[in-house]
Amino acid sequence: MLRIAVPNKGSLSDAAADMLREAGYSVRRDPKELVVMDIVNDVELFYLRPRDIAIYVGSGTVDAGITGRDLLLDSGSDAIEVMGLNFGRSTFRYAARDGQLRTIADIEGRRVATSYPGLVRKHLADAGVEAEVVRLDGAVETAVTLGVADVIADVVETGATLRSQGLAVFGDPILTSEAVLIRRTDTTMSNGVGVLQRRLQGVMTARTYVMMDYDVPADLVDKACAVTPGLESPTVSTLQDPTWKAVRAMVPRASMNRVMDELYEVGARAILVTGIAACRL
Repeated sequence: MLRIAVPNKGSLSDAAADMLREAGYSVRRDPKELVVMDIVNDVELFYLRPRDIAIYVGSGTVDAGITGRDLLLDSGSDAIEVMGLNFGRSTFRYAARDGQLRTIADIEGRRVATSYPGLVRKHLADAGVEAEVVRLDGAVETAVTLGVADVIADVVETGATLRSQGLAVFGDPILTSEAVLIRRTDTTMSNGVGVLQRRLQGVMTARTYVMMDYDVPADLVDKACAVTPGLESPTVSTLQDPTWKAVRAMVPRASMNRVMDELYEVGARAILVTGIAACRL
């Protein structure tokens, strides 16, 4: 039986549940449930604190898990990223009093407050910078104001919270994070983890693409297919009227309206778009 660790709370939990559900797995209905048995897929889901998931996966207690890339790197556990999952995105940056620091080298000898000490220590070490890392479990934005630190390292979205404390980001991002599928480092990927990876990849593809069908004059097929090349090649079929062809291709969801406009200009008609529930590529 495949054991999968899933975040038990927060936005990561909700998004992971949606993705697993779309991938055909049974997920919990009650937020108080900590273990869910999926007999059909021979899978057992364990709902754990997001910060603990990498530890459980690295120790071999569970076979795979979904957590943040930031939490994986901060844990220092014996687990590796299998694939990104395109949700839970965040950017980690250094911030200090507005205008005081400009590069990571300026952190030398200072105190850095963060909830991700492992991640920050490694980043500073890789840059050859020596600094004291102060671990805080809650919000770190007030650490400079309260005199606990000279610099903070934290998730930055709009920067409004930092500005309210007189702080400004500086230097390059420490990390761009997102939710990731992880497994233990020193083991080969089991068949169950491989199936899980393919299913999750299928969900991401289905969310990213739509299926587009249209009719086009036979002498304009090449021009139309240049607009909709598909993933490998579009499907072209002959209609009852041999002067027309039917074309089907996968198109990025974000650009489908622009593609429809371009096809219409080429001469295509009866342009239809349908969603993709699931796929394997």
